[in-house]
Amino acid sequence: MADKKNIASKCLLSAIGIPSNCQRCQNKKELYHRRVHPVGNMSKLVILNLSRGSLQEGFDRAIAQIYERKQDVNLFSIQFTGSLPPAPEITELYRRWQILYSLLYDCLMPDVNWRQDYVSDAEIEIESDDITNISSIEFNKLCDELKNKINLWLNSITFTNIEQKIRTKLDPSEEIQVVIQTDVDEVRRLPWNLWDFFDDYPHAVLCLSSPEFERLETIGKSNSNQVRILAILGNSENIDIQEDRIILEHLPGAETTFLVEPERQELDLMLWDKKGWDILFFAGHSSSQLSGETGRIYINPYDSLTIEQLKNGLRAAISRGLRLAIFNSCDGLGLATQLASLHIPQMIVMREPVPDLVAQRFLKFFLSAFSESKSFYLAVREAGERLQGLEAEFPCASWLPIICQNPTEAALIWSNPTKNPQKVQNYRLSSRQIIPAIFTASLAIATLIMGVRSLGLLQNWELAAFDSMMRMRPDEGKDHRILIVGITEADIQAQNASERGGASLSDSALAQLISKLEKYSPRIIGLDIYRENPVKEKYADLAKWMKNANFIGICQVSGDENPGVPAPPELSEQNLGFSDIVTDDDNILRRHLLAMAGAKPCNTNKSFSFQLAERYLAQAIIELKLNQDNSKSGNVIFPYLQDNSGGYSKIDSLGYQIMLNWRSTPQIATQVTLSDVLNNKLTPDQVKDKIVIIGTTAESFNNYALRPYSAQSQEDRTPGVIIHAHMVSQLLSAVLDRRPLLWVWSKWSEALWIYCWAMVGGMLAWRCKSALHLLLTLGLAQGILYYLCYILLIQGAWIPLVPSTLAIIAGSGSIATYNLKKRAIANNQPFPDSPVLS
Repeated sequence: MADKKNIASKCLLSAIGIPSNCQRCQNKKELYHRRVHPVGNMSKLVILNLSRGSLQEGFDRAIAQIYERKQDVNLFSIQFTGSLPPAPEITELYRRWQILYSLLYDCLMPDVNWRQDYVSDAEIEIESDDITNISSIEFNKLCDELKNKINLWLNSITFTNIEQKIRTKLDPSEEIQVVIQTDVDEVRRLPWNLWDFFDDYPHAVLCLSSPEFERLETIGKSNSNQVRILAILGNSENIDIQEDRIILEHLPGAETTFLVEPERQELDLMLWDKKGWDILFFAGHSSSQLSGETGRIYINPYDSLTIEQLKNGLRAAISRGLRLAIFNSCDGLGLATQLASLHIPQMIVMREPVPDLVAQRFLKFFLSAFSESKSFYLAVREAGERLQGLEAEFPCASWLPIICQNPTEAALIWSNPTKNPQKVQNYRLSSRQIIPAIFTASLAIATLIMGVRSLGLLQNWELAAFDSMMRMRPDEGKDHRILIVGITEADIQAQNASERGGASLSDSALAQLISKLEKYSPRIIGLDIYRENPVKEKYADLAKWMKNANFIGICQVSGDENPGVPAPPELSEQNLGFSDIVTDDDNILRRHLLAMAGAKPCNTNKSFSFQLAERYLAQAIIELKLNQDNSKSGNVIFPYLQDNSGGYSKIDSLGYQIMLNWRSTPQIATQVTLSDVLNNKLTPDQVKDKIVIIGTTAESFNNYALRPYSAQSQEDRTPGVIIHAHMVSQLLSAVLDRRPLLWVWSKWSEALWIYCWAMVGGMLAWRCKSALHLLLTLGLAQGILYYLCYILLIQGAWIPLVPSTLAIIAGSGSIATYNLKKRAIANNQPFPDSPVLS
């Protein structure tokens, strides 16, 4: 045994940079420097050897050694010796702490699930006196007493020489690895983290080590750009280890193989995998013997194994590069003791039974810090300290995790093998790095899109999207304030051709029609038929009636190549409105022209639909008038269009134009034909107090236009009389029913909206872990965007849909590209690799 210890000591000296006569170590030293990448910040290693003695007898020879790392080589610095007196009271206090720890959970928190629900070989016999007066207050007092006794023991005069000299050689800003080297189980179980030394040195990390150790040669893991993890999910009775699985599945840069409640043969086969493993992970139930020499894991509901039973497979895995074993289960010091004999580089175990939630949180905190290139030791310390936040519910949770270490091995880092470890780049950029990039990229994208939009390059897309949402709106039903009298092709042919001439309605037919309608007292009658010729003398009564205040006729304003159509000679300006409409470049009617100046040869500046609505509302003592800024009635504002309103760019916005909010209905109003009226098929309720609009529906007169509902078919055109009915309905509904008019945001508001959606795309690209995940979330985001725009359109708001969709895509693409480039630059490669363990 002495020879074995001497060989181990020589191996340690050689591994950490001290010359040795052992040729075997000299060969290993070259391998060490060639393959292991120590953490740049780890500058000191303190080993405290307490292998000779016990708490009952004391330690007559305590040895402290300090090693300093320079240029990735451990150099022996200094050694101190001292002793520690007997402290049997600490043994008794810790025994009582273990009893009350278990009883406190069993009595006060019976619903807590342990990752150890078997009768352990390490079960402590509980005396009746220990069961009385269990309370959290008593337990907290015991914890304080144990801490005080441990610090009093370590502050003894015989140990002061060691501690004071250690402190003089250390800097609180340095990262320090403190290794307690002992094979005494009661010393290994002590909560050394309570030592005041660790409060004074915030970057010092506690580890346990066996006095016997050796650095093994390794074959080396096969080349891989990912950390390979073998995750054993053992017996999960009464605990939730699926949360552990979820944490591992979302670990960036890791290739994780899960064995769920495996058979022994299956587990052993995976340990021999020729590709090798970086991390061995176990979650489930486990236990240790009272002596702490052996441990047992429960791999399924009916099988349990010791490390000895897996020795050959574990030795093969270690030789192929296994660097870390994590036992996220109860009472793991026995497991660590057995694994230490195989000289595994690092282990993490729980020193006592651990509640399910504590185990889950520790794993999450540790892997989060470790995978972001924090050193292995500091990641464990940070994760343990964060468990203190759970101690109101789970006392002493921060005491449980412990590192068991092979002192010959360098610290682990989660790094890219193609880079210097001191320049390790995170798998995913931190919020501090990415948020400014998202803000900047979103601003540039929004500016670019607004610029492209102002040039009209998106207008056709935006109008098509607008039409699509218009067609999706729910049915609003008919407007019962309007009656349409359509002059069909059959009605035209039924009239005397010589009397009718080229018109769709002769004086005779019009006189009969008016006579029939007047009997039922309509509120106003509008004639959507050009009558530039005077009424014949034999129909003097018709000419006289046309001067009635309740009749509105039409004319057409002249254009560049259109001379226009003058008003009927019998009508004054008050009884006249122009019938002109304004279509977009795709010949679809989306705008409503209310008024315009210089409307020659018409003698009016108001539209036919405006005159009808104004006259109808006047009889209800409601004034509809045109202001200098906007058309308005009472407190209803008709927002006029500018040349760049909404999705439009540089349109002809002369006159008072508003958006035409087509009524979503298959039939705008009750519709009859000329023959229906002349044959007395009308009923009084169809006409009384209504707006009656008379117009041609015959295709031979070509009085048709396209609307958003007919955008998919150029043949599905709407007669002019129907169009004017929609326009009148829009004005009446806005004033009387508070039906929303279509309006748009200011350009600044639209730019902010587009900017926000670019940020959404950038955020999604940052948070999503895969291309598929990003595509799915982008699809969901665009679905939400479309739904918001649709709901707001129903309320009257036409907000940017197409520009926002482009902003989402551009935002996500730019940030994804930025992330890839950052990683590629950091790795000095054209394409980024995933992190690996080194």
